Amino acid sequence: MGGFDDLVNQGKDLYDQNKDKIGEFLKSEQAEDISDKVLDGASGLAKKVVPEEHHDTVDDIRGNVDGAVGNQ
Repeated sequence: MGGFDDLVNQGKDLYDQNKDKIGEFLKSEQAEDISDKVLDGASGLAKKVVPEEHHDTVDDIRGNVDGAVGNQ
């Protein structure tokens, strides 16, 4: 288990050292493009498995998540 803890701590250190760059990337055009593709796929899949009366909810959730990533 110690190896896993070391890996987690290295990840935390890496994040702390680069959080400004990570924040910039999350608000970039590239992140927007990637997130749009992922969210479109996920919402499309969700709409295939949930009843139609819940499609508006899927769209609302997709919009909320999309607002948190990218620049639009």
